Amino acid sequence: MTSQIFEIASIPADGVGVEVVEAGRNVLDALAQNSGGAFTFEWKDFDWGSDYYARHGRMMPVDGLDQLKDLDAIFFGAVGWPTVPDHVSLWGLRIAICQGFDQWANIRPVNFLPNVASPIVDAHERNLDWIVVRENSEGEYSGFGGRNFSGRAGLGEVATQSAVFTEVGCERIFRYSFDLARTRPRKKVSKVTKSNAQQFGMVLWDDVFDRVAQDYPDVETESVLVDAMAAKFILKPEDLDVVVASNLHADILSDLGSAMAGSLGLAASANLNPERRFPSMFEPVHGSAPDIAGQGIANPVGQIGSAALMLDHFGLNAEADRVRAAIEKTCADGVRSREVGGSSSTRDITSAIIDNLG
Repeated sequence: MTSQIFEIASIPADGVGVEVVEAGRNVLDALAQNSGGAFTFEWKDFDWGSDYYARHGRMMPVDGLDQLKDLDAIFFGAVGWPTVPDHVSLWGLRIAICQGFDQWANIRPVNFLPNVASPIVDAHERNLDWIVVRENSEGEYSGFGGRNFSGRAGLGEVATQSAVFTEVGCERIFRYSFDLARTRPRKKVSKVTKSNAQQFGMVLWDDVFDRVAQDYPDVETESVLVDAMAAKFILKPEDLDVVVASNLHADILSDLGSAMAGSLGLAASANLNPERRFPSMFEPVHGSAPDIAGQGIANPVGQIGSAALMLDHFGLNAEADRVRAAIEKTCADGVRSREVGGSSSTRDITSAIIDNLG
């Protein structure tokens, strides 16, 4: 048997990212060790992040993307630290990678795990399960704008921030969402918009959706204003399947979904370049959590769930399902982190998931 070798960039970055990336790597390495030589992971370590910024004045080297571009994937922790402004750390590392590698599809599954309390009444009896698909390359996070007139007397400075919507960007994220919906039992796509107030970019967004939808007559569709969708997440989540939204709207709604499932610490995500011209990046939704960093109590489930998404990306779907089943079994057994009502350490949870891989 010829072994598949996957070269993966490991970028823990800041705070609890260091602890949860280690946990995710341990789970992946355990899978590889028990694969009978079918596949292995070769880790390439990168010390980029806020500590790197303190030494070099940058979050990563000038040639950082060149160092990553030939690898199979990027396993990312979390970015952000009190000593570096958030917009500097985010744009200097995570967004630089996402935009530099055209990782235009961000997927964030919303999963309700056993033995994890949800603020939604009877959540576990309602079989709630949906995926937020985030347009990840343009929209409100395009970076177009600037600050001017800072030399004026008084309160004279002006800042502009432009949202950019292109027909190409809209069409590809909608087709991705429809193709994803076709793989799911419900086969429904809910498009989030705000075209009643944003009459240019989001009207284009709506028009492209309506055109693309004609190619998928077997998929149910709906269009929901973002404020109404926030309410729908709470009041009628059983009606959700694939929810596609712009960069900003999906960022907010996916965090709402994760909170509904019990904690942002449980949430996984994938930043995908579906054409595979560049490596995709897999990371948990939670932040760097400086208040608990280094204490060994961070929840590794989001990172390990992101590892499962990476396995899917590699075509190792059975192994990805084993990881997800092990996460569910671990939670069902009561091995949980503190923010979801448990007392288990990062290491305890990781060890239990490895033991439950089967």
